[in-house]
Parts: sequence; structure tokens; C-alpha cells
Amino acid sequence: MNYLLIPFGALARLLPHLPNFTPIGAIALFGAAHGKRRTALIAPLAALAISDFFIGGHATLAYVYGSFALIALMGMVIFRNGVTVPKAIGASLASSMIVFTVTNFGMWASGTLYPHTWQGLVTCYAMALPFLRNTMLGDLFYVGVFFGGYAYARRHALVPVAVRSNESR
Repeated sequence: MNYLLIPFGALARLLPHLPNFTPIGAIALFGAAHGKRRTALIAPLAALAISDFFIGGHATLAYVYGSFALIALMGMVIFRNGVTVPKAIGASLASSMIVFTVTNFGMWASGTLYPHTWQGLVTCYAMALPFLRNTMLGDLFYVGVFFGGYAYARRHALVPVAVRSNESR
């Protein structure tokens, strides 16, 4: 089921959108909660790779991919004993902070835009704060859509039995 989110995630990054308002973090969390461990890692990274093929690479690519792998791993731990609304909201906000922290550290460490000093690192994070808001809003929105849609479908028996039985892994 998570593989179906790959084209959605890639397309969402390619179509016009607010900066950092994408479903990639939510795909990683949803895969961790409702899919197999492998797809929790593969789905967000594949969506990134497909869209990056068209968008183009950047100096912080490893940091971006690494942050979404960390989000999937975090989701596996958080959702190990099931999904609740507070867990989903907390994981969503934590995923935004992971992307913010890891990718901006990467921008500072591997780039030339900011001096490699403590002040340069602080400036890098300060300049990225406007993007954090959109990341948080996007993660909360897509986590709500994926997890809420799935709960609604499951409650109304719209999810195939084979998928429901996969959750008891």
C-alpha cells in the first residue's frame, strides 16, 4: 500500500506548492505505522529520488534523504504499539524538527553560504525559520490526511482485508 504513495509524493513535490509543504514526512510516518519496515524507508526515499531527478540535485542531498530515513525509523519506534492521535501529532511535529535540524546543519556544514563558525550555524538556522512553519503545516496536514483517511476507511470497511491483516506483523 505504501508504494502507492510514491507517485503521489513525487508529484506533490513537482507541482506548484508552498516551500517545504510536501507529503514526504507523512509518507515516512504512515509507512512506519501501517506498512512493512522496508516500505517505510523505501517509499519516501523513492518519492524524493523520482522528483529530484526532475528538480535536480543539491549539496545537501544526503542530509535530506538521511532526515527522511530518520523519520521512518522514528515512526517505527513511536507507532510500535499502535497509532493514536497524540502520537501522530507528536510524530508529525518531531519529523518537521528532524528535517529542519538535519538539513540546515547540512546546509551549514557542506555549503559556502554561511561561515563554518558557531555564529554561522546560528544564522543558518535563523534564516531557515520561515521554512520550518511550512514544513510543520505540511507534515500536520498530510499526516492528518493519510492517518485520518486510513482510519476512516478502516472504520467503514473500505480497506481490503489483506491490508488490515498486514498490520498485525
